[in-house]
Amino acid sequence: MDSLAALFCTAVVVAGGLYWFVCILGSAEQKGKRAVDLSGGSISREKVEDKYKQYWSFFRRPKEIETAEKVPVFVDTFYNLVTDIYEWGWGQSFHFSPSIPGKSHKDATRLHEEMAVDLLQVNPGDRILDVGCGVGGPMRAIAAHSRAKVVGITINEYQVKRARMHNKKAGLDSLCEVMCGNFLQMPFPENSFDGAYSIEATCHAPKLEEVYSEIYRVLKPGALYVSYEWVTTDLYKGEDPEHVEIIQGIERGDALPGLRSYDQIAEIAKKVGFEVLKEKDLAKPPAKPWWQRLKMGRIAYWRNHILVTILTWLGIAPKGVVDVHEMLFKTADYLTRGGETGIFTPMHMILCRKPESSSSS
Repeated sequence: MDSLAALFCTAVVVAGGLYWFVCILGSAEQKGKRAVDLSGGSISREKVEDKYKQYWSFFRRPKEIETAEKVPVFVDTFYNLVTDIYEWGWGQSFHFSPSIPGKSHKDATRLHEEMAVDLLQVNPGDRILDVGCGVGGPMRAIAAHSRAKVVGITINEYQVKRARMHNKKAGLDSLCEVMCGNFLQMPFPENSFDGAYSIEATCHAPKLEEVYSEIYRVLKPGALYVSYEWVTTDLYKGEDPEHVEIIQGIERGDALPGLRSYDQIAEIAKKVGFEVLKEKDLAKPPAKPWWQRLKMGRIAYWRNHILVTILTWLGIAPKGVVDVHEMLFKTADYLTRGGETGIFTPMHMILCRKPESSSSS
């Protein structure tokens, strides 16, 4: 009898532990994604693994990466694969920010987002554009801070659904609007926004001038645009094999057609008609390392990887999710090395104005 009772107690403890490990552990933020809800976005369960293989096959044909019409599908596939994992393991803002002593990652992220809209000098009620909005973490912080009306565009339909759900839950759906579309061909009329921003999103464009031209077109004359760009820095040496390996690792793991150099950004902005007001790498000292969060997350990664493996084995998570999770961990290592060597920054900030006398063609 005693042995049966002991066995029953052990079973209850194990079951409780499994429930905690599977259903509770690992959520990055309150109201975030749960491990048991990991999916392949808009991709059906049985096709997640195949889509992951297709994603990698893209890099075996590098000339296709330069073909603009193929890139949106490539980026859409990537975000179907990674969106749930990003939300679960990172949060609702799919970008980096400088570490701030005494502040949580969540607070540092919010301040980084608020700074972007402060630079735009918009007023409550103004209509501003979020170019590549993801699931809307920055949008919600910016709308709450500025009380401007934010319109977000993302290529991924699954992210649109997630963003709308989060906006409603946050009570910000009256200020935040989300739509599915390609930021290289935006469905907005000319001169229709009082400001625009992009936070680590335009790096997905095969040609930066194409997305900058579209942003220029939809801004009102005199309106400001700020972008946080992923670039190689002046420390990057194309003849250094280690540097090349790091940058290619970042490109492969983040669906990038090719990273641009820091000195190309202002040149491209001016080419499409913008006045460049300010340019600064926000990752440079005295800013604290943005990659510290990645290094600190390695223990969490192994914990989460075990969990994802168990969920896949149990048939709760679709096949392929383990591979995607592993890819993101490898990419985190390349990003960390890029930050530590100083050859890469995800927050090269450029602030531009559309001239008052301008009219879009």
